[in-house]
Amino acid sequence: MTLQELYGEIGGDFDQALKVLRMEKLIDKHIRKFPNNGVVDGLISAGDSMDPTRLFESAHALKGVSANLGLVGISTLASEIAEEYRPGNVRQLTDDEVKDRIQRISDVYKTTLEGIRKYEEG
Repeated sequence: MTLQELYGEIGGDFDQALKVLRMEKLIDKHIRKFPNNGVVDGLISAGDSMDPTRLFESAHALKGVSANLGLVGISTLASEIAEEYRPGNVRQLTDDEVKDRIQRISDVYKTTLEGIRKYEEG
């Protein structure tokens, strides 16, 4: 499986990743690191406690990492949560809606990890 095929399988935007990282070699390096960076686990943990500060920080970090890698599904959902808890913003979502978005991130993340594992296997 090529890097472009991986992005097709996981619904990512390879061109966006290439614009940010500029070299396929760097995309390869960082997509392989993505499963071990802990940002999704941090967001899930923050969702368990519904701590507004942790939710903002975790979602904001995940938004940045996933956007840089062209993982648009994760980035979009993380952005919604980050904006929900951005200091000074008025909440628009219920706790259940936030938890639903975290679950959706978890689901997309699992699909992404499966794709990365296939990619690493060749």
